[in-house]
Amino acid sequence: MRELPEHVRFAIAGSGFAGIGAGIKLGQAGIEDFVILERASDVGGTWRDNTYPGCACDVPSHLYSFSFEPNPRWSRTFSPQPEIWDYLRHCSTKYGIDPHVLFNHTVTEAAWDDEAEVWRIETDQGSLTADFFISGVGALSEPKLPDIPGIESFEGRMFHSAQWDHDYDLTDKRVAVIGTGASSIQFVPKIQPQVKELHLYQRSAPWIMPQRDRDLTTLEQRFYKLFPPAQLAMRAAIYWMRELFVLGFMHPRKGSPGERISRRHLHSQVKDPELRRKLTPHYRMGCKRVLISDNYYPALQQPNVDVVTDAIAEIKPHSIVTADGTEREIDALILGTGFYVTDMPVANYVRGRGGKTMAELWQGSPQAYLGTTVNGFPNLFFLVGPNTGLGHNSIVFMIESQLNYILECLEHMKARGADVFEVREEVQTAFNERIQQRLEGTVWNTGGCASWYLDENGRNTTIWPGFTWPFRQETRHFEPADYVLEARSPATEPLAA
Repeated sequence: MRELPEHVRFAIAGSGFAGIGAGIKLGQAGIEDFVILERASDVGGTWRDNTYPGCACDVPSHLYSFSFEPNPRWSRTFSPQPEIWDYLRHCSTKYGIDPHVLFNHTVTEAAWDDEAEVWRIETDQGSLTADFFISGVGALSEPKLPDIPGIESFEGRMFHSAQWDHDYDLTDKRVAVIGTGASSIQFVPKIQPQVKELHLYQRSAPWIMPQRDRDLTTLEQRFYKLFPPAQLAMRAAIYWMRELFVLGFMHPRKGSPGERISRRHLHSQVKDPELRRKLTPHYRMGCKRVLISDNYYPALQQPNVDVVTDAIAEIKPHSIVTADGTEREIDALILGTGFYVTDMPVANYVRGRGGKTMAELWQGSPQAYLGTTVNGFPNLFFLVGPNTGLGHNSIVFMIESQLNYILECLEHMKARGADVFEVREEVQTAFNERIQQRLEGTVWNTGGCASWYLDENGRNTTIWPGFTWPFRQETRHFEPADYVLEARSPATEPLAA
């Protein structure tokens, strides 16, 4: 394994789609002086960590991949987790990224040195400096635990869906699941046949659309392998079809086509009026992440499943007590409670000018320019940064757009003889004001729910407001006037060298 160098031109944190993609694009641009700092022992990011039963992508396989590396070997229209993880490992190996990855290196602090004009990066295995720092840790990297009285007293087996305990046998166990988000609706149907009792604690019912997942035939796989343009055409068709979904989110109205399809799906699969009442959402579709499943509703109707909508009052050593006083004995507790998104942990250990962390500067409301660069943090690129999240299309599209922008920035810096860049404060402020204006009236802001799209100040600092193709247009060209571009002072040249 490669040793930690003293200095590199680029230090990248994380080896998911963002980190691997950054390494590939740097290599294609002729830049080989970079390392990827990965806290785990393999690449893959969230697709390495989330190994719960039934884990799969809810974006069609052909679209959830790099445009420059189509995969004709997908087995299903919606890729299962092991295949996506294999795909990322394949990309890392094929494009020569493996030698650049430093495994088991957790970044504990990244601080901009104003005098030396470099990033000083601390890991649990040592330190290094870098001319540029690229954050590719992603928004779905740190599991979020619920703040419920008594949860620390629970004496049974407890784990988060992103940290699945495969050594624990759920067979004939009394299991409680807290949360009904994207992870839960995938693993609940898988564990339901195993367990003795399954108590599903639901705060709010999700909107669920039919999945229509199917096997991709051997003939289809061979065809895509022999004629790659055919798979790219399918990818483009899926992309533009999903782009249309955003219209209902930008201009929400009761009884939209999506809501009608979802309600028909619920009525066709759930015949019991009382259960159907519990599973009916009471907010506009899109206010929270729209989910897809064909087997979730059938699983909830099995005799060993209980859907609980009363609020949890307390967790005891061997039970959960709800607000109505009901106490349910359990052996295991599975948390499907999501991740830290708007309060991303990376903001607490990245320091910019003057030693301020992002969290201190943002005060609960993350901001960036094009979700990629941040005023006060020179030579920092943020992948999947603020307001780049999507509720309708593929995040890989957004990542590739950001990577193109990064290369454009580097080209302009090279042409101007600049070593340090920083986005102008007024440019970042104007951009974010425009984003917030475009979010007004959208379902993400006014849909009547409490979602992780909104930060602690009530601002939507997660979602990109609208079609994704304008984001591609905005990141296609780097505008030098938006930045302060400077050459490194002569006093710092020896360190840089």
